Amino acid sequence: MLYLLIILAAVIVYGVYNWLRQRRIVKTLSQEEFIAGYRKAQLIDVREPNEFNAGHILGARNIPLSQIKTRIKEVRPDKPVYLYCQSGMRSGQAAQMLSRKGYKDLSQLKGGFKQWTGKIKAK
Repeated sequence: MLYLLIILAAVIVYGVYNWLRQRRIVKTLSQEEFIAGYRKAQLIDVREPNEFNAGHILGARNIPLSQIKTRIKEVRPDKPVYLYCQSGMRSGQAAQMLSRKGYKDLSQLKGGFKQWTGKIKAK
């Protein structure tokens, strides 16, 4: 029983640590803030291609989280990077990966694509 409590505590501490770290490296923007800045930035949808093709924010490029490491050269480090996914989890993970590679100006859409009410494009 004690081992279970120690493991549970470790998982909670690790989760809180990651959440706090993520908040330091990526700005979470409301839809209005996101709209105000994304045209001057690199807009990247980190969802999988089937999700992207079903509908995405107009002007977004699809670089799935599963491919970020191999396609990182497609993201310019000298320009702001605006990320989004379906709910906000994967965009936070992508921001952490980019941050480790030296990217500084990282923002994500609060609530992800499922909260988006702006213009979209579908294939």
